[in-house]
Amino acid sequence: MTIMNTRLDPLEYYTEKDWSAMMAEAKKYETPFLLVNLGIIRQRYQQLKELFPYAVVHYAVKANPSQPVLELLQGLGSNFDVASINELDSLLALGVLPDRISYGNTIKKRAHVEYAYAKGIRLFASDSEVDIRNLASAAPGSGIFLRILAEHSSTADWPLSKKFGCHPDMAIDLLMLANKLGLKAKGVSFHVGSQQREIGAWDSSISRAKYIFDYLEAEKIPLSLINMGGGFPASYISRTPEMSTYASELNRYLSEDFGENLPHIILEPGRSLVADAGILVTEVVLISKKSSFGVDTWLYTDAGKFNGLMETMEESIKYPLFCESAGRLVEDFIIAGPTCDSQDIMYETFRNPLPRHIDIGDRIYWLTAGAYTSSYSSVGFNGFPPIASHFMES
Repeated sequence: MTIMNTRLDPLEYYTEKDWSAMMAEAKKYETPFLLVNLGIIRQRYQQLKELFPYAVVHYAVKANPSQPVLELLQGLGSNFDVASINELDSLLALGVLPDRISYGNTIKKRAHVEYAYAKGIRLFASDSEVDIRNLASAAPGSGIFLRILAEHSSTADWPLSKKFGCHPDMAIDLLMLANKLGLKAKGVSFHVGSQQREIGAWDSSISRAKYIFDYLEAEKIPLSLINMGGGFPASYISRTPEMSTYASELNRYLSEDFGENLPHIILEPGRSLVADAGILVTEVVLISKKSSFGVDTWLYTDAGKFNGLMETMEESIKYPLFCESAGRLVEDFIIAGPTCDSQDIMYETFRNPLPRHIDIGDRIYWLTAGAYTSSYSSVGFNGFPPIASHFMES
């Protein structure tokens, strides 16, 4: 057990106006639940558009697919990227036009390609020959962007580049094949990893894209698009550069490689748009020790990995935690969820401090929890229902 003299101040993450409004709203509901402030999403979207005026935003629906979030972004003029036909259907039901939607998952059934094509989708991601051939026959004439492996993605809190993407030389071959099969070879995509704090990770991927552009230009297959994916960070415990710094550096990388001949740029933000807008509100169920002489104290909450906090897997995402419990002294706890599964432990090695005198029934607020909480909480494991979501705008 470590006793410290500081506790988290939520005003380091939220304005006093937003925080007061969110706390007042949270008192209306029983735990556990996710509370999303749509006004913060609005601010984040407007900031992205101001910093990247040349780019088209395709919101990554998987980050938070809630209808109020999608409706807000639709009204703001956002485009969307989907990973499945169910996400596609949720957008079409809101009246989003197919030409504002890309299908960014490189792993998809032929039947799902046919379905998306029938619904009007004409822009797909790919990274394999089998998928290219499926697209050529099931979505003829569609636009294709090839996902390449991103270097340095391991510096992200949630790396993504092992499962998705291919080597640039293979991407060239696949784009040439797509062109031969009647598809429209549009360009290249990459993802430097979610919650990427190393801005230089984008530099090498943009350079790889330029190499592919130049090679195919010589083959008389001009490309016109770079999808730079997501990766922009949210405000967790590990702090990150300001978004303006990301924009300045990415603008410089693009200018160095492409000069004034900038291709069509797509951004696929998810976490950076919705994470800061959400707080996950939980209640302390139990506090215990495993030994009469043990130094570790276990704290169990009514939400865990299986109903909202999957991104604490391997302690990857370190959420800032706040509790209203009295007293300034804090100590570290092993923090676990309520289910009968031994993997339902959020923080064991990393000790996220909470008030020393926290008690059963106290509420813990998981800040910056608007992304990948409700969407990972879809199965009622052990009978614990998926996290409820509530929405407000301050």
